[in-house]
Amino acid sequence: MKRELLDNGNIWQKSDGRWIGMVRYKDEFGVAQRKSFSSKKKKTLQAKMTEYVKNFNEQVANSDEARKPLKESMKNWLRVYKYPEVERTTYDRYECTAEHQIYPYIGNKPVGDVTPADIKKLLTKHMNNGYAFTTSKKAYSLLKMFFKQLFQEGAIPSNPIAMIDMTKKDNYLAAQNKESKPQCDLVVVFTDEELEKIKEEAFKKFANGKPVYQQAAAYFLMLNTGLRAGELCGIINSDIDLEHRVIHLQRGVKEVHVRDGLEYVPKLEVKVGKLKSKTSKRDVPLNDNAIEMIQKLREEVYLGEDAPLIPDENGNFTNPRNMRNRFYRILDAIGLPHKGLHTFRHTFATRLINGITQPDGSVKALSVKQVAELLGHTTSEITEIYYVKRDTTRLAGLTDNFNL
Repeated sequence: MKRELLDNGNIWQKSDGRWIGMVRYKDEFGVAQRKSFSSKKKKTLQAKMTEYVKNFNEQVANSDEARKPLKESMKNWLRVYKYPEVERTTYDRYECTAEHQIYPYIGNKPVGDVTPADIKKLLTKHMNNGYAFTTSKKAYSLLKMFFKQLFQEGAIPSNPIAMIDMTKKDNYLAAQNKESKPQCDLVVVFTDEELEKIKEEAFKKFANGKPVYQQAAAYFLMLNTGLRAGELCGIINSDIDLEHRVIHLQRGVKEVHVRDGLEYVPKLEVKVGKLKSKTSKRDVPLNDNAIEMIQKLREEVYLGEDAPLIPDENGNFTNPRNMRNRFYRILDAIGLPHKGLHTFRHTFATRLINGITQPDGSVKALSVKQVAELLGHTTSEITEIYYVKRDTTRLAGLTDNFNL
């Protein structure tokens, strides 16, 4: 709530001749309070009270969130409420979204003057300017959190985004003349041919026997375990139990913006910390190929049980971005388009759920729930929707004996 004066003050004279004054007001919690004054002279008392009322009104005006430009208000909201609450990478994303998808459109407008029409126009401009649907949705979600909190705290009289829904994805893409496809069709995986080409190039050696590409086995360890790049970079040798064929995931590596206090600095740093979610801290089983890749990595460089499995040139944790850039060099060498390291994770999930043909011709497959647990997902729906590419070839002939 906002502090407010209940009167401009009352004064009276006591029997001993002293002048007494009192100003009543409501504090930020809506509780009535009073400020008392006293003086030997009435004129002095009146001056004190006038100065107090003036300062009180100025403080209220300065703290009136509704009159602040949205950019100033949202920056403060992010720092006070979101920075302590979310992961650094999430906060970086919030800040980036605000800077590029919100402030250029309504950043200078007073918070209390933002209307539903302003927000709708902002989303429409995103669509017309060719922004991806997910980019626009992130801006919508950030605005929704921001205005909801301001309204609940009484800083604004109404919530301008309460009646605004995010444009449906199909309509958003149609307006951009783009085809709307099921999410499972958008999942990117490696084909058998691509994997063979990548493997052949990745393990090339110079004439002196040294590998052309550093720590190339890491990519095929990802393929056989479904590890995220940050998870892989966070593994130290003592996390690996080859005897029991398992990796105990304990930590992850992320790249975040450097900050001077809370201020953004245009520089990145590697942060080693907790994993993405509670379910991400898990035991990852190792098949024969995964064990072979770990052994290859250790043959290339091994700095002890307390050192990273994949150390950088200084023996520290490797930046996932450096791993990605080295992988792009492999793709460039064989003429394949760039696909992110997460593609190995998608391929792992897709192969296990769609099934792998065994030497006897049978197909061995895992359930979505089993693969979700291997990937460290909180729900199997995430795995099914976002990680598995649909194999329509398996439908061929299924209705042959169902003549209706």
